[in-house]
Amino acid sequence: MADQAQAAAPVNPGKQPEFIDTNASAGRQFPPKGQPLITGFNRIGLWSLYMKEVRRFLKVQTQTIWAPAVTTLLFLVIFTVAMGRGGREVLGVSFATFVAPGLIMMGMMQNAFANSSFSLLAGKIQGTIIDLLMPPLTEAELMIGIVAAAVTRALAVGGALALAMALWPGVDMHVHHPWAVAWFGLMGATMLALMGLMASIWAEKFDHAAAVTNFVVAPLSLLSGTFYVISNLTPPFQAISRMNPFFYMISGFRFGFIGESDIGNTNEAVIGAAIGAGVLNLVLGFVAYRLLKSGWKIKS
Repeated sequence: MADQAQAAAPVNPGKQPEFIDTNASAGRQFPPKGQPLITGFNRIGLWSLYMKEVRRFLKVQTQTIWAPAVTTLLFLVIFTVAMGRGGREVLGVSFATFVAPGLIMMGMMQNAFANSSFSLLAGKIQGTIIDLLMPPLTEAELMIGIVAAAVTRALAVGGALALAMALWPGVDMHVHHPWAVAWFGLMGATMLALMGLMASIWAEKFDHAAAVTNFVVAPLSLLSGTFYVISNLTPPFQAISRMNPFFYMISGFRFGFIGESDIGNTNEAVIGAAIGAGVLNLVLGFVAYRLLKSGWKIKS
């Protein structure tokens, strides 16, 4: 009788009785191991990655925003002082007004490249790239997050430069074609952000990324008509300039401010360049996506 009473006693005296619902998971199907649970577009994950990248460069904004803006502004100071105040005009405007939009676009593109080229490369070198590869993000979402953060930094630098140049004597920042300013500014920053992402995939150390900056990005931006119109060049060098995509970004961006461009004599030429810039970014985006998808130099 004692054994029966002990067996009938509750296992957890003084506590609520435990009930196990054996039918709780009945009829529910769980995906196999390794199959992602999140389907569709991971908006929360993408936003988290974007904010992580933005907060990264905002923590050192003196180095990532204000220093590049001041450095680019020095170009305007030096060239306007060197040219003097003789009233020289280029494309119907003063030289300072002519060169200011090109400097803004150059600063935006260079900083977009710098931001996106650092993201994956720092993770590869420091061994923290797993923090980008493990979250439930597709390759497209990873690319969009990194590129969007780079474009955000480019817009911040461009805004700081535009404000400073608007206050500089002799510079007229009146906008004639807002669509051109918005489109070419966005396309130029996106182009360099994608190029920076591909450079960070290829690079194995910071010297590799610096080599791309010094021997590719800087020459292409400085020799793209930022400080001159290509009509002043000889025909062979004009043809070389027209093969430079930086030229179309800077000239189209300048067209939005002064209403004139050395792309062509008609507005249709600028519209054609705008369409070409969009197509080029689509191609670069596809290449960057395929590189991320393959895992080249990232997962191997």
